[in-house]
Amino acid sequence: MQHIDIHKLADNARFNRFHAGILAWCAIIIICDGYDLAVAGIALPSIMKSMGVTAQNAGFMVSSALFGMMFGAIFLGTVADRIGRPRAIAICLALFSVFTAAAGLTTDPYVFSAMRFLAGLGIGGVMPNVVAQMTEYSPRKIRSTMVTLMFSGYAVGGMLAALLGKGMIEAYGWQSVFLAAGVPVVLIPFILKTLPESMPFLIRQARIGELQSILTRMEPQYVVGATDRYAVPAHDRAEGAPIGKLFQDGRGFSTVMFWIAFFMCLFMVYALSSWLAKLMASAGYSLGSALTFVLVLNFGAVIGAVGGGWLADRFHIKYVLVGMYALAAVSITLLGYKVPTEVLYVLVGLAGASTIGTQIVTYAYAGQFYPAAVRSTGIGWASGVGRSGAILAPIVIGTLVGMQLPLEQNFVAIAIPAVIATVAVSLIRHGRSASAAVQAPQAQAA
Repeated sequence: MQHIDIHKLADNARFNRFHAGILAWCAIIIICDGYDLAVAGIALPSIMKSMGVTAQNAGFMVSSALFGMMFGAIFLGTVADRIGRPRAIAICLALFSVFTAAAGLTTDPYVFSAMRFLAGLGIGGVMPNVVAQMTEYSPRKIRSTMVTLMFSGYAVGGMLAALLGKGMIEAYGWQSVFLAAGVPVVLIPFILKTLPESMPFLIRQARIGELQSILTRMEPQYVVGATDRYAVPAHDRAEGAPIGKLFQDGRGFSTVMFWIAFFMCLFMVYALSSWLAKLMASAGYSLGSALTFVLVLNFGAVIGAVGGGWLADRFHIKYVLVGMYALAAVSITLLGYKVPTEVLYVLVGLAGASTIGTQIVTYAYAGQFYPAAVRSTGIGWASGVGRSGAILAPIVIGTLVGMQLPLEQNFVAIAIPAVIATVAVSLIRHGRSASAAVQAPQAQAA
């Protein structure tokens, strides 16, 4: 009889078609998620004109989805550790596709907000689940790169929303870009059929045959033995309430620091996503030019996510993040000052790299910090608590826009959270993370 450490097998596996398939599916899901999230900010000037709402009220309309995301990240992130990830991901996809499309059928700001809240449950819930999925199945040597490459689909979705918005909103109205969001619902049967379940979940469910099938695809050199038993490392065992485990083994202080970092970064991300087009329009740029800035912002996010992941696999991920947050503080502050257009594009790209890109790397770090048995829970709570920053951002910046303050003051308000996040990440106790405990010899057979 031999005991197989499933996570050691996953850590040491070589990248193959199995990993590529998971990466592709998770990236597609995140692209859809990113589109649904960005579409409100892209259409915001047209929605304000169509429904006759003020800048502050428009901020509340955008925040309704973010409020839903807070609950979705916490609830659907936690429940996935109990019902399985593919099922939770499918529920999230159904929620954000159907209700984003439904928002395009509304004419009342309150009904619109209600639909966006329901869509937000799915948008927020899917993020911790796909990060947990990608983290679990990625080879250790390229784990950060895999997670950030997958999550760069978020920025691709934002770019897709901007590209479609430039043509569709003028030709067919703002409703058209919302209706297009309903298409991904057709992917649900394929996700349920092809996306592998979490390995600790399969062990708890005694679905050993399914587990063995996954292991042989993940590591083709592994040959199933008739007497093989499968083990979960001691630090990955979930005993008692999964939420409580976030504060066990010396992780409590770092959990709070993650929550602060998520709050501050998501404030910046959604402040820019919701108001960059409007701020640039108020600075004298046409709607088309303002949407081009959104494209550049999301293009920078892809570069920041992939580049940050590459650096995190070669250097200490914690200090890579500290540098990225510091870059965000500088680049966003400079956006408020008059510079040549070419320089402005560079600054917008850097802002995207160091906010959206940095958030993606922060997700990767959280995924590596928490044990696999509560990984979705840990990421879900960090994301959920952080969503309060995302909720406040459109409202706070919308209020500042309504006050008609100088442009530079609006961007300083968006940059201040970067300084706070820099401090929070620097205080995370990396020695308490699951990745630091990966060499622990204890394992429990199951």
